[in-house]
Amino acid sequence: MSETLFGVDTDGAAVPQAGEDLRSTPASEGKQGGAFAYRGDKSNGVLFILRYPDYPYFSPQAEEAFIKTIGALKLTWQNVAVVNLANPHNPNDFKQIMEFFQPTKITLLGVEPASLKLPAIGHNAYMKGRVATVFNTFSFEEMFADPEKKKLFWSEFKTFING
Repeated sequence: MSETLFGVDTDGAAVPQAGEDLRSTPASEGKQGGAFAYRGDKSNGVLFILRYPDYPYFSPQAEEAFIKTIGALKLTWQNVAVVNLANPHNPNDFKQIMEFFQPTKITLLGVEPASLKLPAIGHNAYMKGRVATVFNTFSFEEMFADPEKKKLFWSEFKTFING
């Protein structure tokens, strides 16, 4: 991976890298969209599913990494949706997720496919369904701890999003 998406300082915190600061466009915080509380915009069909019990969406370090990662692929909070399944308002039901968000590309960030009653999907691999393709990968914390996981993620994630 030649692109630096997110660095990690000695404390494990994400360090901003050179380039545009995508946080200048604020996200719509915690939309209560009927059956789900989510962040961003669901109209483009790109959905990120995570499970962070200690944060509304991401830890601060993971949010910084997420913004840089999607920004490198010309995505912003205005054209992706993020749902945290740890939020008690959000059903942990894949069928309801599909009906509400109507995604075409779903990224599981540290969420085990079995927890959504999906077939096994290896890490940094995807499964194509009738309507959407599901990409299963590590949480950002797992990638912070293991640079090899970050490299494997980035290589496949670019192909998934651009494919």
